[in-house]
Amino acid sequence: MDYAINLMKSKTNIKSVITDLLGLAFIYFTPAISHLFSFPVYYLEPMRIMTIIAIAHTSRKNAYLLAVTLPLFSFLISSHPSLVKTGLITGELLLNVWLFIFLTRITGNNFLAMISSIVTAKIAYYVLKFLLIQAALINGELMATPLLIQVITTIAFSTYIYLWLKRKEQ
Repeated sequence: MDYAINLMKSKTNIKSVITDLLGLAFIYFTPAISHLFSFPVYYLEPMRIMTIIAIAHTSRKNAYLLAVTLPLFSFLISSHPSLVKTGLITGELLLNVWLFIFLTRITGNNFLAMISSIVTAKIAYYVLKFLLIQAALINGELMATPLLIQVITTIAFSTYIYLWLKRKEQ
């Protein structure tokens, strides 16, 4: 029995490590991938993608870990985004993970929990970003990613979570 429990823990840890390494590689290569396809891959929110993959395929702790480390890793390897914006993105991803877990417990509906957590986290992000722009702590436009792309990715991420976790329950 102990062997089976340890084996399950080992598989979970391996999944987490693989997910984390893929996440870091994805963030590291995002500029090269964008250049290769002549498409700004950051429109697809690679950090959120990896955080959602962690929610679906690993543990809550790992999702929180990626929410913190991916923006920090991006800042450390490329000085982009700025340190203030790195904190803003980290806060958004942490809020997204926490709200998803919280809303899933309340509603029992993974799709509703994910779409609500993403939208709420984005609203918080844009309110704080607006305030930071007004305070001249960051510069740039308020909404760098077109709204339609954000709506499409939000629906796609929520559908993925719903279908994957529904399949996992069966």
